[in-house]
Amino acid sequence: MATDVKVPPVGESITEAIVVEWLVPIGAMVKVDQELVALETDKITVNVPSPIAGVMVEHVAKVNDTVEIGAVIARIDESGSAAVAKPSAAPAPAPEPDSGRPQGPPLRAQQEAPQRSQQGPAAEHVLMPAVRRLVEENGLDPAQIPASGPGGRLLKEDVLRYLADRNSAPVLAKAPATTTGRAPSVPPTGDGTGPEEVVPMSKLRQTIARRLVEAQQTAAILTTFNEVDMSAVLALRATYKDAFEKTHGVKLGFTGFFAKAVIEALKAFPSVNAEVRDDSIVYKHYYNIGVAVGGGKGLVVPVVKNVDQMSFAEFEKTLAELADKAKSNTLALSDLAGGTFTISNGGVYGSLLSTPILNPPQVGILGLHKIEDRPVAVAGKVEVRPMMYLALSYDHRLIDGREAVSFLVKVKQCIEDPARMLLEI
Repeated sequence: MATDVKVPPVGESITEAIVVEWLVPIGAMVKVDQELVALETDKITVNVPSPIAGVMVEHVAKVNDTVEIGAVIARIDESGSAAVAKPSAAPAPAPEPDSGRPQGPPLRAQQEAPQRSQQGPAAEHVLMPAVRRLVEENGLDPAQIPASGPGGRLLKEDVLRYLADRNSAPVLAKAPATTTGRAPSVPPTGDGTGPEEVVPMSKLRQTIARRLVEAQQTAAILTTFNEVDMSAVLALRATYKDAFEKTHGVKLGFTGFFAKAVIEALKAFPSVNAEVRDDSIVYKHYYNIGVAVGGGKGLVVPVVKNVDQMSFAEFEKTLAELADKAKSNTLALSDLAGGTFTISNGGVYGSLLSTPILNPPQVGILGLHKIEDRPVAVAGKVEVRPMMYLALSYDHRLIDGREAVSFLVKVKQCIEDPARMLLEI
């Protein structure tokens, strides 16, 4: 009897994924927890494990199909004796009697089987179907693309990144090369237009675009701003950062201070740590902070669980581990689930001010920005202080303006006087 393999939950607020590649062909023996298929979401790429041992008998979903959470994507036969003897994905050496099974699936599995590149050094590595298709469609040499996968394996995101870099500058179509190797300049046309390049939007980018629009349409998002004097935190960090790193083996960053400040503010204003669920409000009495970090696939939001129970060192260690996993594309589903509030630091990229978008079903997100010396009034005098703009985007369906402003003031007070966090005042 065949058992259905379904798309598992792949992170908070994610409702669908894209089938990137099948890791097990039809007819192959499958072990419990063996990875069957790679799925791509707008956050990470995840491999779905097998719930049982048996034989892969059907790929219900094809490569590049968009599948919803809970949808059946494959079937595994727990008995599977006949299929193990003669895997349907292997080409037969000679005609055999008709077994009564359809011939379509074996052909499809054969087409989806990994192939080796025949070009240069990359011939030593297996190209999975999605990668091979991108390489062939764009006429690329795999040997020229930097690979970030295990053992030098070329990943789909490697190819997409290579294409994005190659296409980042405008291309003059069919422009003859000059002796210098550069395309000659093209004078503008009479109507003021110039050369254009049309690049199809990837399914991943389409999904991201759709979810961002949905977040704006399903919540009443407002943003309130404030600024914080970072003098106390900078002084504290300068004094203890070396000793902190020597003692705990991890650097003392700024995010830990803001995470602790956010916890104090969330305790004072519980609605910012809540969720709108149908016609009810769900107040969460735990504090899981999502922190936006740059990863191999772009910006992701891993979640640090139970931050209120952590020391500064424990938080920094956990965040560093999650950041490393994000860069190596090894984040697990559990690393992205369960967040109650998010911190996004655009300052690391030089952002002076921004309005962050909510990460549903969360109702609050704090945006941090670059630290910049600015003249401010202190005790009736003008002084130059290291200042940072703070932005709190919130769901006005649940959070009133007074609460939002007071929340941000609480964060400001904790950062400007870190002793408040130790004394919980």
